[in-house]
Amino acid sequence: MISGLMIFGGLALLAFGGDGLVRGSVGIANRLKLSPMFVGLVLVGFGTSAPELATSVQAQLSGSPDVAVGNVVGSNTANILLILGIGALIRPILAVREALLRDGLALSLVTVAAITFLFHSPLPAIWGAALIGLLLGYIGLSYVLDRRRGDRAGALHEAEAASASAPENIGLAILFFAGGLVGVLVGARLLVTGAIDIAGAMGVPEAIIGLTLVAIGTSLPELAATIAAALRRQGDVAFGNVIGSNIFNAAGILGAAALVRPLEIPGRILGEDIWIMLAATAILILFAFTGQRVDRREGALLLALYAGYIIWLSASA
Repeated sequence: MISGLMIFGGLALLAFGGDGLVRGSVGIANRLKLSPMFVGLVLVGFGTSAPELATSVQAQLSGSPDVAVGNVVGSNTANILLILGIGALIRPILAVREALLRDGLALSLVTVAAITFLFHSPLPAIWGAALIGLLLGYIGLSYVLDRRRGDRAGALHEAEAASASAPENIGLAILFFAGGLVGVLVGARLLVTGAIDIAGAMGVPEAIIGLTLVAIGTSLPELAATIAAALRRQGDVAFGNVIGSNIFNAAGILGAAALVRPLEIPGRILGEDIWIMLAATAILILFAFTGQRVDRREGALLLALYAGYIIWLSASA
């Protein structure tokens, strides 16, 4: 009962905290007159991935690397199959060609690099730093290209910033940021503690808890952003949110977890779940390239694949 309340409270704090963190960060950046491209690419991308970051780092500090790794792998899989599937059912999601060529390629490279690094278990700090270096390189290159070319990829990042609905008052923006940060940190601790307790009580491997309950919970900001973008007919923003979040997760969050301490990689994730994540990434790129969009039929297929994955995980538990 107590563990369930901790999980519920943690998920609520992560959802509201992540949203507050994004709005506060964008509001502060707007007052500082930072570039909309920078705001959309860096602050919105980081803000929507903050719950995953806080949760995975907290799991590492608590001695539960299975939850830390499962959270990242499960979140990336859920972002594509579950969240993008829901968004496509609401309204077909367009893929901006310029952004797809660059960001889709970056996602593919980062995903393959992360999987390669994960086989060096325990993942040492030097490899964690290398993953973070990949993320910083992607951010820097994207920002330079956006400013130099002024193409639709840059416009997409600006639209992501505009979609954050940031407060205009600087005091209110700081309050949103501070409250969101506290919410994310406290929510992550509650979620990890409750999830570990339930896993122990039910005899369910922590990796599966991380891949399902924790991963879906920390992906709530991406779900909210995708649904809002789909309802506003901004499918390209929804697509960009998912790709950007997955790049941040695979490079930044795994890297940060490895910097805390050497990251032990669960055998079942190496043998099964990372390949599901890779397959989901390949399906996303295929759908987007073949039709420059993810339509309702493809969205339904994504959801069906995710339902099958969850059923398979439940049976293996």
